[in-house]
Amino acid sequence: MEEKPKELSLEERMQKMEDIIRRMENMEMTLEESFRLYKEGMDQLKACSDMIDTVEKELQIIEEGGSENE
Repeated sequence: MEEKPKELSLEERMQKMEDIIRRMENMEMTLEESFRLYKEGMDQLKACSDMIDTVEKELQIIEEGGSENE
């Protein structure tokens, strides 16, 4: 049986983005490597944005439900 890869937390994803930025600041890489890191960073950024959107929606639902019960 194949295990599903662990979903990264928001903090882990942000750390990965910081690592990518540090690596990209190093000018000693090929153009292909720069493009690969850029794409990886953009993927991480989108995943972070999606996670934040999900939490914001959940908070909105909780707040709406809380105000109805008062």
